[in-house]
Amino acid sequence: MNILIADKFPSRWAEELAKQGHKITSDPSLDENSLVGAIADEDILIVRSTKVPAAVIDAGKKLKLIIRAGAGTNTIDVKHAAEKGVAVCNCPGTNSVAVAELTLGLILALDRRIYHNTKDLREGKWNKSEYGKAKGLYGRTLGIIGLGAIGKEVAKRAEAFGMNVVAYDPNDKADDFRAAGVTPEPDIYTLAGMCDVITVHVPETPQTKGLFNKKFFDTMKDGAIFINAARGGLVVAKDLAEAVKTKGIKAGLDVYETEPKANDTAFDYSPYAGAENIYGTHHIGASTDQAQDAVAQCTVQIINEYAATGKFLHKVN
Repeated sequence: MNILIADKFPSRWAEELAKQGHKITSDPSLDENSLVGAIADEDILIVRSTKVPAAVIDAGKKLKLIIRAGAGTNTIDVKHAAEKGVAVCNCPGTNSVAVAELTLGLILALDRRIYHNTKDLREGKWNKSEYGKAKGLYGRTLGIIGLGAIGKEVAKRAEAFGMNVVAYDPNDKADDFRAAGVTPEPDIYTLAGMCDVITVHVPETPQTKGLFNKKFFDTMKDGAIFINAARGGLVVAKDLAEAVKTKGIKAGLDVYETEPKANDTAFDYSPYAGAENIYGTHHIGASTDQAQDAVAQCTVQIINEYAATGKFLHKVN
């Protein structure tokens, strides 16, 4: 089969596919526009963050399978793919540990103001009296919104820090919460008001887009920590920026409403620009060697299963 890899992908797994007799074309520079001219003869398309709109699917005359080398499929027109008879598969759970690790890293960094400590030291400033103030995580309450694979991994690590963990997830049953050692909370606004730290791990859907807005941030405790390492569209940026300014909210963000394309180096950080209590990373939640290897292995498994049986593992449409 002809396979187009339109994103970064571990070379050893691409080589493994080639050894199996597939024709591999790898071009991480492709975007939603250039993909239209590159997809015509491909049977399978592999993407990470590259968008796959209807125009790309229509141009893929031989296209049978799109694989999202990761979990979220909001960058792919899944409905249109189904209408065209193209399967969309993902790799759920494979990057969970990596995202959970970054989540705890952001929480710790905000609580202890690690960036500001480091910045001052590099400038030759010693300010122990200021940076010696921190709430600490032990005994604090963490609220997890979305108790899927990532949320469960966050819960494990938070419990190791001695935090009390509550979660909101309408899709999980009582047994799921018990198995994760987490207290269920059926209302996100009640959860917002009771937690010292809130972290978001839900997909972006029409129902969740903009869910974290003025109403939600107004309900949070003053000075609480808010983490979003899920999807940028979940948060109304101007409302979060206002809450940081007026309520002392501290925010750790790995994703944003609008992000640069793969080859861009400039980023419009507004409306967060100048906000001292917002720590940002470059959408790197899943970018560890361990996570990328697990995602690539899952991708190869999907292709192998399809080649052998015609069945689609982890099909979402």
